[in-house]
Amino acid sequence: MPKRILQGTVVSDTNEKTVVVSVERRFTHPILKKTVRRSKKYHAHDEANAAKVGDLVQIEECAPISKNKRWTVVTSA
Repeated sequence: MPKRILQGTVVSDTNEKTVVVSVERRFTHPILKKTVRRSKKYHAHDEANAAKVGDLVQIEECAPISKNKRWTVVTSA
């Protein structure tokens, strides 16, 4: 099964080798038929500490690295 890749914005880079990425998804509400925005934060491993707050990054699924980290930064766009 292929690994999922998500795109989002870095909202925190204070931790060592970790960034918090906010990923937004849009969908049509089943009853209201209106576009709804939902966001979720993911902790991602950033080995080089390259990503900074506000950067657009892609994250990829990986094996668990710590209690919260299950994603790794692929590219910093």
